[in-house]
Amino acid sequence: MCTEMMVYMGPLWIAFLVGIIVGWAWKPKWASQGTQKLSCAVSKSLELSLPPSPSKSPMSPLKSIGSAPCLNSLKTQSQASKYWVIKNGAQGKTPSVSLSEYDNCSTCCSSQLIEGRSSVVTEEDLKHLWQLVEMRDGGPSWIHMMDRSTPNMSYQAWRRDPKTGPPQYRSKTVFEDVTTKMVRDFFWDDEFRPKWDDMLAYSATIEECPTTGTMVVQWIRKFPFFCSDREYIIGRRIWELDGSYYCVTKGVPWPSIPRQKKPRRVDLYYSSWYIRAVESERGHGQRNACEVLLFHHEDMGIPWEIVKLGVRQGMWGTVKKIEPGLRAYQKERASVAPLSRSASMAQINTKINTEYLRSLETNEDLSKSEIAATSEKPMAKNISRFLFLGGVIVLACSLDHGLLSRAFIFGVGRRLANRGKRLCSSAGRANYIGSSF
Repeated sequence: MCTEMMVYMGPLWIAFLVGIIVGWAWKPKWASQGTQKLSCAVSKSLELSLPPSPSKSPMSPLKSIGSAPCLNSLKTQSQASKYWVIKNGAQGKTPSVSLSEYDNCSTCCSSQLIEGRSSVVTEEDLKHLWQLVEMRDGGPSWIHMMDRSTPNMSYQAWRRDPKTGPPQYRSKTVFEDVTTKMVRDFFWDDEFRPKWDDMLAYSATIEECPTTGTMVVQWIRKFPFFCSDREYIIGRRIWELDGSYYCVTKGVPWPSIPRQKKPRRVDLYYSSWYIRAVESERGHGQRNACEVLLFHHEDMGIPWEIVKLGVRQGMWGTVKKIEPGLRAYQKERASVAPLSRSASMAQINTKINTEYLRSLETNEDLSKSEIAATSEKPMAKNISRFLFLGGVIVLACSLDHGLLSRAFIFGVGRRLANRGKRLCSSAGRANYIGSSF
């Protein structure tokens, strides 16, 4: 029996060793270069990774377009820890502002923001999100991945592969018995987020604008022991359209917070959503449900085919934890607990109308994105392929130069574990048949 088990385990150990050897041999030159060259390389790849924009030049979150929002600079303080700690000292709250008020507030921008205004969330980002929502961004067709539901939530997910850049994901989630404002605050509330998102180890506000609600925040997300934690510098802002919300969050450069070896900074990050009230899926005709369209992509630094495999396998396990967190948030807000600073900032947004959104368009013709009629093709159930994937995963973790999301890590791990169980089961059946004869 032991001999037969060793025969089945042998290929796994070979794949493991090959992954380690190839991992160190394949290490790219830029991984050991200075942070300046790395930043330039990432910025260039970011511009190429986004779908075409109707503007005359390719749109990128790192390009400066339009005026910068007025942000109040907060002092950055470093503490004797492995993370940079930035504390928010701004106080107060102002209501939603009109576009004219926003245009007149540029004088209160911090000097750092004026120098690096390419990192600001602008109307170009709003236009890009609107085009994604309306499926008019000119990108490739969306491939259906998943359709799941619980008694109080339904979830659908799609994926598409641009010519350059990482895979992009689109999802539609409908939450029953909740308002759009509650969902808006829930996703913006960094103080409450650790109660349902156990990967968020640390968050802080770097700068904020009490007029437009624009924020620049720092996140540290923790990962399993074989991958270092990841740092995000995120710019975010909300626009309101007749009770619906366009929420933009994206990675932005911030030179005043130097890069560290650990945690590693993630540069290419885009995660934005559109929130609106919809009719309940329970069929009673009431509009007491909330729909969230999410668009997400980031550069994980590992082969994208491996990323797609892991995300597909781990996506639902991660998503279904959000709904209990939302219900807990509803209960906390019902207790008249004071709003957190970030939740208060979510209530400061720029009001727009449909005519304004249409005015952002140019004369360029962009093809309308479509939902593909067919879903993803089933993966070939070939044992040798999974052995190869095992080696590649070891390679990716040994390089440790990209973001390995929890969905990817545990999704691939669970898939390979299931394959291992089937191998052991086959070995047991073979041993039983041999004994019978």
